[in-house]
Amino acid sequence: MSGAPARDKLAELGLKLPAVVAPLASYVPAVQSGNHVYVSGQLPIVDGQLVATGKVGADVAPERAAELARQCALNALAAVDSLVGLERIVKVVKVVGFVASAEGFTGQPGVINGASELFGAVFGEAGRHARSAVGVAELPLGAPVEVEAIFEVS
Repeated sequence: MSGAPARDKLAELGLKLPAVVAPLASYVPAVQSGNHVYVSGQLPIVDGQLVATGKVGADVAPERAAELARQCALNALAAVDSLVGLERIVKVVKVVGFVASAEGFTGQPGVINGASELFGAVFGEAGRHARSAVGVAELPLGAPVEVEAIFEVS
């Protein structure tokens, strides 16, 4: 899939790529090695602001957390676009999602589906990927979710 169809699909979904989120520490948003782009962990940041904080299963409903994971995925696409261009994405290879989880919360896979389903909606079969969904005690800035991804590019 080329970037033009991906951009068209985003528009069809009522979405647009956000500005690249500035790094919060000493790293870059994305780096290319060979035919892969590795995207640093993305938080649900919109217009420079973290849009939610708290633990999923206590402060943040799982459905809301899935929406936040979707925003993280959009931020990941923006990072790839700024580095090599969205049109170069051939495949979503791997997604790792981290969920700041309340004690006893075990719905991490459902939360990270927000990111996975976005990639599937945008890239079709090329959006199917390997994945991990991990519950953690805390995330940067108190975010409820963080998503990193690896993309194959042409």
